[in-house]
Amino acid sequence: MGKELRRKLRAQPTVAEIRFWRLIFPLRTGGWHFRKQVQLGSYYVDFACLHAGLVVEIDGDTHGTELALRNDKTRAFYLRERGFVVLRFSNEDVLKYPDGVFDILTMTLDRLPGNYRGNPPPQPSPQGGGCRSGSLDEILPHTRSDTLPLAGRDGEGG
Repeated sequence: MGKELRRKLRAQPTVAEIRFWRLIFPLRTGGWHFRKQVQLGSYYVDFACLHAGLVVEIDGDTHGTELALRNDKTRAFYLRERGFVVLRFSNEDVLKYPDGVFDILTMTLDRLPGNYRGNPPPQPSPQGGGCRSGSLDEILPHTRSDTLPLAGRDGEGG
């Protein structure tokens, strides 16, 4: 049932979830890797940034009942016990106050551990990493001067 439910949740997002996904585009392209409808234990969360330990829930009208509030509290406890920070926004928050939602989200991410995906890649060691360095003549294959490069010469081919 897990994959089927996850597919259904991803295939039928709410308007607020679609807007939230667009809202966090600058964060996603800036190195924060968010996922939609992530299974954590027996729960599915709306959005998660796993390397930051952040879960974001977008709550609709059904989350206002006493039973739903109790369930949300249990879920939040479960996630916090596993090291996640849980942010909850209502549909109305996302749709009417996107700037405020974005500000809260970025302030929270600033306080969390590193943005591992956004860190620069490791640099090669000064010793060359065990490789023998050589001149370009040794590394690059020799080409005939009468062959055309793939893109063609100026004014010839294409």
